[in-house]
Amino acid sequence: MLRILHQIFRTGIVTESLPPAEEAEVEAIGVKLEEAIKRYFRRSLTIREVDAGSCNGCELEIHALNNPIYNCERFGIHFTASPRFADMLLVTGPVSINMETALRRTYNATPNPKFVIAVGDCGYNGGIFGESYASLGGIGKIIPVDVYIHGCPPKPADILNGILKSFEDSRPT
Repeated sequence: MLRILHQIFRTGIVTESLPPAEEAEVEAIGVKLEEAIKRYFRRSLTIREVDAGSCNGCELEIHALNNPIYNCERFGIHFTASPRFADMLLVTGPVSINMETALRRTYNATPNPKFVIAVGDCGYNGGIFGESYASLGGIGKIIPVDVYIHGCPPKPADILNGILKSFEDSRPT
């Protein structure tokens, strides 16, 4: 155990940095986002991510927000496992028949005021899955949505921009 800890301290933090243009874009969005979060909440923004039946492409991009490269926590964004502590729902995928009830319960368990963001083309209109015997289509058919982030999947910078847009354009439900 001590040998492993010694190796960790000797190696230090090793991460890849973003290309300079993308880093500048993320930093500019992040500064605006941090100001909006402090203005609206006077603290950090807590997000509950819900997969309503997606292919997991959008989830990979959302998880990238939380990795050391994008590091969304530096802007005051935290993820939670409980909707009871969340300020925002980040919902991905078309709503499958099996997830309709769970999505409604998660929405109802989130305290007011709350923001709802639909991530990806599937969240907007069902995407490549559309409406079928197993899929109800977009998230807006089940719960009210404040902002849609288009893309299949959207880049992490686009997701940060969509979160910022929710503060600029919408009133929370």
